Amino acid sequence: MQKKNKISRISSFVLSAVIAGLFGVTAYYDNKIPDSFYVESGNVLELSGYPAIKESETLNVFAASENLYPRTKEVSLSLFGIIPIKNVEVQCREAPTLIASGEAFGIKLLMDGVMVINLQSMEADGKKICPAKEAGIKKGDIIKYINNKPVTSNSEIQHIINESSGAETEIKLSRNGCEFTVMLSPVYSEENDGYFAGMWVRDSTAGIGTVTFIDKSTGCFAGLGHPVCDSDTGELIPISSGQAVQVEITDAIKGRTGNPGQLQGHFISAEPIGNLNLNNNCGVFGKLTESGADETSGREYKMAFKQEVKTGKAYILSTVSGSEPQEYEIEIEKIESNSGETTKNMIIHITDKELLEKTGGIVQGMSGSPIIQNGKLVGAVTHVFVDDSSSGYAIFAENMVSYLNR
Repeated sequence: MQKKNKISRISSFVLSAVIAGLFGVTAYYDNKIPDSFYVESGNVLELSGYPAIKESETLNVFAASENLYPRTKEVSLSLFGIIPIKNVEVQCREAPTLIASGEAFGIKLLMDGVMVINLQSMEADGKKICPAKEAGIKKGDIIKYINNKPVTSNSEIQHIINESSGAETEIKLSRNGCEFTVMLSPVYSEENDGYFAGMWVRDSTAGIGTVTFIDKSTGCFAGLGHPVCDSDTGELIPISSGQAVQVEITDAIKGRTGNPGQLQGHFISAEPIGNLNLNNNCGVFGKLTESGADETSGREYKMAFKQEVKTGKAYILSTVSGSEPQEYEIEIEKIESNSGETTKNMIIHITDKELLEKTGGIVQGMSGSPIIQNGKLVGAVTHVFVDDSSSGYAIFAENMVSYLNR
């Protein structure tokens, strides 16, 4: 009897361990696998990073029956076709064919309002005072209106404040997407012989990045793969308008441990090749001008959906000298499909000896360089690791394409 009880206890223990293990496995995959996917008509959902994960119910979307098939469907995934993992949403969508660029371009952005980049106290009436701080204004705020008049430049604000003669001024501003109103009382400064608000503001910014892809049919394009943020506040810059201009790369400062490198260059012409109208977490987006469309070049690639991206060899198109992009080998080392990050979906490592010699790896200005794998456009370079310039993050092309025509 004791022997039977012992066997029973061992069996119960093993069964409990198996159940706990299965629970851990399902919890792991539930966390790692995204909740939704796009699949082209005629294909099934295949997760390249998880070959053991299968659809419990075969999903086969044929073009001939597309009108009968619901565009979105819930699909159950299982491990080895046996152990249920999670339900995901699958939507039928055709992957676009895009021109992979890799050309460097100059970025000129005018802000939607003016951004407060610093607050400063000054001597007035024998004491240090900062009217903006006392009014509740903070670094990173976007000032939209003063006394119900829209403001778009530093000079406009200076003029209004100086003409106030110290009268209380109504300022409408935006902070973290929320708009509200504060009252500011300018103070007279004998040192500057005028009234001041105690704040430094910025109304525009410029820089260099890389065009990721162009939609030949519409002339719409995308670049960077991450937002343009203010250099002082780190805040995303809301734009009222912007321009993309041609640029020539004249030098590349190599990246070193603790010190990211950068591309250096100059704008070739003041005439824009494109108009920028959106700056968000996935990059900058715009539409080519007539002159920009005339100079469109590059090979067309079909976009890969996120589940098609694999670890292993790939290459980037990037311009690190002159104005023509070159092809460089990389390794996709890790894929984070469900990380919650829109711009850090892959970890990549530069393996190309020529590029490592020129730049040390990834440098500022290469953001947006398209990544090609297995004949498809899979993403774009976004960030460099400060402690290892040969490695960095990349974004899925799918994330950028979702904003292309907005």
